[in-house]
Formats: sequence, C-alpha cells, structure tokens
Amino acid sequence: MAKILIIDDERAIRNTLREILEYEEYQVEDVDNGPDALELIKKNEYDLILCDIKMNKMDGMEVLTEGLNIQPDLPFIMISGHGTVETAVEASKKGAFDFISKPPDLNRLLITVRNALERKNLVTETKVLKRKASKVREMLGNSVAIDRIKDTIERVAPTDARVLITGANGSGKELVARWLHEKSNRSHSQLIEVNCAAIPSELIESELFGHEKGSFTSAIKQRIGKFEQASGGTLFLDEIGDMSLSAQAKVLRALQENKVTRVGGEKEIDVDVRVIAATNKDLLKEIEAGNFRMDLYHRLSVILIHVPHLTERKDDIPLIAQNFCDEICQDYGIPVKKINDAAMEALQAMPWTGNIRELRNMIERLIILSDKTITDKDVKTFANPSAAAPVSETATNGSTTNFDQFTNFQEYKDYAERDYIKYKLEKNNWNVSKTADDIDIQRSHLYSKIEKYGLKRAE
Repeated sequence: MAKILIIDDERAIRNTLREILEYEEYQVEDVDNGPDALELIKKNEYDLILCDIKMNKMDGMEVLTEGLNIQPDLPFIMISGHGTVETAVEASKKGAFDFISKPPDLNRLLITVRNALERKNLVTETKVLKRKASKVREMLGNSVAIDRIKDTIERVAPTDARVLITGANGSGKELVARWLHEKSNRSHSQLIEVNCAAIPSELIESELFGHEKGSFTSAIKQRIGKFEQASGGTLFLDEIGDMSLSAQAKVLRALQENKVTRVGGEKEIDVDVRVIAATNKDLLKEIEAGNFRMDLYHRLSVILIHVPHLTERKDDIPLIAQNFCDEICQDYGIPVKKINDAAMEALQAMPWTGNIRELRNMIERLIILSDKTITDKDVKTFANPSAAAPVSETATNGSTTNFDQFTNFQEYKDYAERDYIKYKLEKNNWNVSKTADDIDIQRSHLYSKIEKYGLKRAE
C-alpha cells in the first residue's frame, strides 16, 4: 500500500484529500506546515507528497527543495489556489512531478497520483536492475589500507602492467580486479573471468587456450579459449594458486610471447591480453613446496595489491554494513532499516571469517528477521543462529575450554575454526562440496583447511 503525505495549512483541504485517497486505499498522513513535514520525511519512507505552495512558516517551494535533498527520488505534486503557468514551470524546474490547481479535479488528482507512484516504482526498479546488471560496486571504506588500494588502482589501471591481488576469501579481490579493468584503457572491451579452483586440472588448458574439434573424446566442436575471448581486454585469473603446473607452464609462455595454441592445434594465435591474477594462498610458500612456478610468479606480480581482512579495517564496517542495508532493503522494496550504534559495535567485534561476503549475508539475515531498527540484541540473536544453541548450552553447563592453553588469539581462532569445520563436515556426512557451499568458502580452500587441521572421517 502506497504511503502519501499531505502538506497543507487548510484543514478542510487536508481532510478532503485524505478522504479521497483513503477511499482509494492509500495510506495517508497529513501535516499543516513545512518544518514538521520535513521532519516526517527524514524519519519515514513516503511514496508521494502532496504539497501546498502558499503556507505559513515555510513556502511549499522550499519544502520541495529540502524534501528532494532528503529523498531525491520522492515525487512531489504541488497544489495551489493561485495557480499560474509561471508557478507550474518553477515547480517543474525544482523537481516537482506535477502541478494541480485548487480546488483539484477528482479524476485528474487520482490519475496524477497514480502516474507519480508508477514513475517512482519505475525509478526504483531501474536502479535495482542497473546495479544487478553492473557487477562493479563501489569500493567502500575510508581506512588507510583501502585508500592505498584506491590510489594504486588509479595509478596502475591506465597501464598494461600485470597485477597480482592477494587476500583471504571474500575480502574483495574480484572487486579490485573489476575496478582495474573499468579504469583502464581496455574498459571498452570485455573482462573475462576464470576461476582456476573451480575447473578440474584436466580441463583448465582447454578452458584457457581452447581446443580443436576431435582433440580429445568430448571435443565435438572447436572451442575458443579465454585468452582469445579476452583479446583486446582483460583476463582475470582468480585463485591462480590452484592452477596445475602444466597449465602454469602454458600460461607463462602465453605471457612471454602473447601467443596461444589451442589444445590439439598447431597454429599459434596472437592475443593482446592484460592479465590480472588473484589468490588466497601465499604463493612464495607454494613455490617452496613445489606447487607454483617462480618464473610465473614474477611474471604476474609486476604490481602487488593486498586486500586486507575485514577484521584489519573494523572502522570501515559501519559504512559497509549500512550500505548493504540500504541496498538490500531497496532490492526487497521495503523501508530502509537503521542499524543502531550498539549493533554496529557488536558487528565490529565479530571475527568475520568470511570477510565482506559473510557481512553481507549477515546484514540480509538481520533485515529479514529484525524490526525497523537493528539492535545489538538482534546481532547476537540472529547473526549466527546456528551457533545460538551451542552457546546457550555452554552458558548453562559451564565452558569446558581451557583458554590458558592458547598463547595468542590466532591459536584460539585455529582451534575454533577446526572444530567448526569438523562439525559442518560431520553434519553433511563429509560431503565436501555441500559443506563448502554451506560455510561459503571455495571447495579448494576447504580441502586446504582439512589438510591443515588433519581432519579425517571417522571409520
């Protein structure tokens, strides 16, 4: 049901408009002056404003200007008993949707109200669709680390220098890659993405370089590889640390010579590609372990950008959380909810093992389950509901964990992470793919954790 605010200093006009609009099943509020109206606009989400022009305390044109500053997409229908063409033109220039003279014609009023509401819905839908169509989101944060990344992007993007982006899962490596492409001279061409961890090692070469028809059993037709598809643009190799050594050798050759050869083919194909790579692994350790080529590392790491963990920039959490809140509420078509200060402090105190991705999921959960204002109690109750029962049980029975056994916070985090992963694996009957989806991390990353903590399925 659309919510309409009537602003008019004549009680008879307000009562008449309210009666007409409520009969049409609109939700209506009214007020007799501009300052009070602006306070209501700040506090509430209205779909339409009907505003008189000549009023005491504040002129209707001032209310229009101030109201649009508060909510830029809010449609105003201006009403006046002294209507002139000049007044209508002025109202239109200031952003009014339409102008109606007093006494208003009933049919024209209702048609104008309907049209204004339809336009507001279209504006909202367009914004949502544009955001969904564009995968490049704003890089939020004012921390030193984020400012440094933004500055590096501005300097590096216009060049063709290769960039290696490091950071934990969910920290925003893909977003950095997208901004490097968007601000580059190649932004008119495509950004082609390849998740090296999601492609089996036996298929990665075909994915990157393409294949000729009949080159292997399932090659029923020729396929163009990602290097060729990205020619003239940017190729983003995500989770490069999971690429097989044989594929690494071919990528190195492609970077050296700017040429590729399809699997099963003999012809060398020229490619003009800027490569951006990302990984959540320490590639220097992978090199020592023999899992990654040192020469490829040096080819990729002309510029190094490290994206910090969310816990390393906690001061950015309020800005990011409220932005997610505004965005998700808009997607759901509901009034924007506010996160109070205590709730923000509770969010800042959380470990955020899943980084930005986990924060967004939590905000969405809080929006669905909380009232108009999200409180610290909501955060504790809903942020991680799967942990609610164990925590309550521990509080009742007494904690059996000896915290003195941990010499630092990292040791405790590893201890908690190991137990959490073990619990999820057992819950999912050791289905690694399902567990990885359940806890929102890459399957390859989960395998690494299982190996790190020596987790084994009970016989």
